[in-house]
Amino acid sequence: MELFHRDPEGSCFLSDGHLSLALIKHRLDGDTPVGMNHFGFHITDTAATSETLAPAGTPKPADRFTDRPFAEYRAMDPEGTWFDLSEHGFGGPRPPSGPAGRG
Repeated sequence: MELFHRDPEGSCFLSDGHLSLALIKHRLDGDTPVGMNHFGFHITDTAATSETLAPAGTPKPADRFTDRPFAEYRAMDPEGTWFDLSEHGFGGPRPPSGPAGRG
């Protein structure tokens, strides 16, 4: 994996072009538990994806109002874990084109 972004707070964002990993610096003040915070999906159609979530008991994803440019929408799965949806992707290297990269 390659480091493609480090923010001023010390969080690091890595990718191999297929999988992206955000290691977000945790603040030990407040109520946010230590551990996995959220996951995300790179999708092609937010409206269509949102419609498939309702029958599974997931509320419609909401606009993600934040200064982080990695995802446009956020929702919560039925077990209470946040997830992001992005049509533009999360940044970082892209998979190679062609049969091996299927890009």
